[in-house]
Amino acid sequence: MTGAVALAVGVLAAGTVAPPAAAAPVAGRPGNTAQQGLDELVRSDGMPAALAGVTDGRGRTRAYTAGVGDLATGAGVPRDGRVRIGSNTKAFTAVVVLQLVAEGRVELDGHVDTYLPGLVHGDGIDGGRITVRQLLQHTSGLPNYVEHLGEEIRYYEPRELLDLALRHRADFEPGRGWKYSNTNYLVAGLLVEKVTGRPLATEIDRRVIRRAGLRHTYFPAPGELRIRGPHPRGYYQDSADAPLVDATEWDPSWAWAAGQLVSTNSDLNRFYSALLRGRLLPEPQLDQMRTTVPAGAPFADGARYGLGLVGTPLSCDGEVYWGHGGSMTGYETRGGATEDGRAVNIAVTTQPGRATQKRMEEIVDEALCAAERPGLGAASGPEHGGERTFME
Repeated sequence: MTGAVALAVGVLAAGTVAPPAAAAPVAGRPGNTAQQGLDELVRSDGMPAALAGVTDGRGRTRAYTAGVGDLATGAGVPRDGRVRIGSNTKAFTAVVVLQLVAEGRVELDGHVDTYLPGLVHGDGIDGGRITVRQLLQHTSGLPNYVEHLGEEIRYYEPRELLDLALRHRADFEPGRGWKYSNTNYLVAGLLVEKVTGRPLATEIDRRVIRRAGLRHTYFPAPGELRIRGPHPRGYYQDSADAPLVDATEWDPSWAWAAGQLVSTNSDLNRFYSALLRGRLLPEPQLDQMRTTVPAGAPFADGARYGLGLVGTPLSCDGEVYWGHGGSMTGYETRGGATEDGRAVNIAVTTQPGRATQKRMEEIVDEALCAAERPGLGAASGPEHGGERTFME
């Protein structure tokens, strides 16, 4: 999730335990691309911990780690640990909306007022002119409520966040521009609840998480501050020379439909792969999801935005990988999947600057290009000692 306020979360200062020196890479062995990248994120970029999940074209997923999972205790990084995945949540929300489109309960080019009459109105804002497609593609012009949040850490109701956005003028007329705004997905979540009569968390769980077989992904309950299961601690840094503070436990409700989910790299790989294989959406809706417009910040150069899904060109073969990425206080994620089943996701345990984000994107690109494709024989040589291997 981008544009997050400087939340003063986790008042416990990080301990004095420093991350260990990264192991020297071993040339010529499978897994080096991901492991070397993680080692560099810790050694040169100063990330407390870095984690990756790499799925090859034969469906085998390997987990990699570097750094320290808890700076106060020096504990290791849990294999495939859970993290807050931020705006990857938007892809989950978009899938639910598009399932409702497939069921004939929502029209993609229908107006917001059809489903939420009178709710989305303000200075230059008219829900009778904004379509569902424009919400999902960030072409509605709705101002981003995150830019106007204060520093108070508490539980927020979705309507409260929407009211905050509607106090500000629209960024542009619907369909006349593109700008990333979490308010679009706030409204999409409210639409899901109105149409289904059930909480968004329930719909994401039954329609996406269970259907895709995600074992480590969940929508935090109201008031749930901790991350369930094995996870590295997340950290916040007020400035480049400021100390890291523990930012693991806090209320993520301000992110809601735009960024509240918790997951793992392997589950993200499974989700994006299942989506591209047509397990979550019929072909017409999946085609709509992959119909893109040029995207700007916070995405990689050349990226294009569909409906909650970002297409990013690969450097090696002219292909595109599909994902989203996310930024959330304490964590950053980047990654996606290709049409032939390769998938890579990376997480770090603080919100880095743009230079480190770009490096994460480069690692994703390199690892996807290096991953074994379907029908090809396995590369020779023993696996890198830093990886953990498990079958999905």
